[in-house]
Amino acid sequence: MAGLTESQVASFRENGYLVVPDYLSPAEIESLLAETDTLLNDFSLDSHPLTQFTTGDDDQAEHVGDDYFLNSGDKIRFFFEPDAFTSEPDPLTGRPALIKPKNLAVNKIGHSLHTLSPPFKAISLNEQNAAVAKSLGFMDPRVLQSMVICKQPSIGGAVPSHRDSEFLYTNPPSAVGWWYALQDSGPGNATLGMWKGSHKGRKGGHIARRFVRRADGKGTEFIENDGPSVPKGMEEEKVEEPSDEDLEILTVKAGSLVLIHGNVLHKSEKNTSQKSRYAYTFHVIEGAEGWEYDERNWLQPPEGGFSRLNQS
Repeated sequence: MAGLTESQVASFRENGYLVVPDYLSPAEIESLLAETDTLLNDFSLDSHPLTQFTTGDDDQAEHVGDDYFLNSGDKIRFFFEPDAFTSEPDPLTGRPALIKPKNLAVNKIGHSLHTLSPPFKAISLNEQNAAVAKSLGFMDPRVLQSMVICKQPSIGGAVPSHRDSEFLYTNPPSAVGWWYALQDSGPGNATLGMWKGSHKGRKGGHIARRFVRRADGKGTEFIENDGPSVPKGMEEEKVEEPSDEDLEILTVKAGSLVLIHGNVLHKSEKNTSQKSRYAYTFHVIEGAEGWEYDERNWLQPPEGGFSRLNQS
């Protein structure tokens, strides 16, 4: 199975991201959308803790960190948009009340679709992705944190600018995101915004903070990173921060794959349109000797470790 071309690898190394059109077939897209709809419609609210997803980057909301979230690494669980609820609880149940049907109120589904959902597993743990990982230099690629991000119409929340290795830190950093557009994504529909070249040390591309479990085991927080801040072989010197001139708002057709360097700065805005923006994403980290997955990361490996992306 062929991986990336030399020019694609060069573009990824230069910009920190790469759009690969038509990576999924129309049949695969249809299968994944059908599976997503089934999952959104069939889960029960009866015992759901109504966990809302937020990293608290706006300094107003608390970081997500209940047991439902922290223990989701080997499960399929559902996390709601903060704007999906009324301001006052339901007087009969005492619980927050949804303002939309549950299938239109979910922020994301995670975090082990790549092991527990056959359609998502088929397009995650396959030879094609193994070949791509090999092109990027991975020796023992491991898959983790798979999720469907829904970006529901009018309430799909913004994702503030961040670097993925802040959340899935290895020593040294190694994460790369696989982001599949399941629906067309473009300006006005909460698409990805990428700062070109911002993964490089001289462009401020350091992992300066990390999203971790609190030391007392109660919730999550951001802490200062005191370990290596860039991948092996990258420049450590910090000279300048990325500017808005480097920001590219992507237009991504359904079926395309976006590869995202773990140190590249990126974001997405709130979805104010009337169209959803479904995307499926997972991350790959280096599992070979010489890289260590940190024990304080919010997501911890399941029994048996993270899924190996076998290379033929």
